[in-house]
Amino acid sequence: MIRVFLIFILIFLFKNAFANKYITIASTTSTHDTGLLEYINKKFENKYQTKVRALSLGTGQAIKVAMDGNVEILLVHHRKSELEFMNNGYGILRHDLMYNDFVLIGPKKDKKTCSSIENKMIEIKKSKFLFVSRGDESGTHKKEKELWELSNIRVPFEENWYLSVGQGMGSTLLIANQKNAYTLSDRSTWIAFNKKENLQIVCENLPPLFNQYGIILVNNKLNNNLNIEEAKKYIDWITSEEAKKLINNYRVNGKQLFFFNHN
Repeated sequence: MIRVFLIFILIFLFKNAFANKYITIASTTSTHDTGLLEYINKKFENKYQTKVRALSLGTGQAIKVAMDGNVEILLVHHRKSELEFMNNGYGILRHDLMYNDFVLIGPKKDKKTCSSIENKMIEIKKSKFLFVSRGDESGTHKKEKELWELSNIRVPFEENWYLSVGQGMGSTLLIANQKNAYTLSDRSTWIAFNKKENLQIVCENLPPLFNQYGIILVNNKLNNNLNIEEAKKYIDWITSEEAKKLINNYRVNGKQLFFFNHN
């Protein structure tokens, strides 16, 4: 009887120990909607027996969650915000991890060649073409605002042709498709998105559209309950040659979505 009781206690303790062996990542909707994060996290979980929970948020929201000490890791794509996070002591270390690019999406009737993203933004404003903005302080929304500024245009928040929807990338593309409107998207979500019969890429492969993703280890001084040791393992692993192959080989509709560039 005593032996059975001890076995029960050992099983209970083992289950509890395993249940507590998890980390949480706050990441962007693009890594979630494309399936990349789920794919690579399963590889990590199988190798290290550590559960990875992922929060799919815009970059701005993800950073706020991390500042409150609610996650161990940030995986986002707005370098300026990431560096501010680090400089203010919220992060312990940051690495460039991977990149893709942004694409300006518009209606299929737009047949003009895009030689300059600035000129296209000016054209949209002057012609008052319908533009759908994520409006959620995500990395994509921040990039969109930078593109307006680069074109010497104040972000047209109050214009009737400018729709700020406060939605993730997939929902924003869906609205743009329904309304035959322009919007900015990361290329990976655009490739993975299926409801785009009215849309096309109108501007791409231009320097301002480069999209770098960074991974950050959150400072455990923000919360003593953060599982910093397992989080370090994750960062070491995701910046390794093994993860490089996983990221570079991940494809949707036969197309590579992200390009590993940690060095």
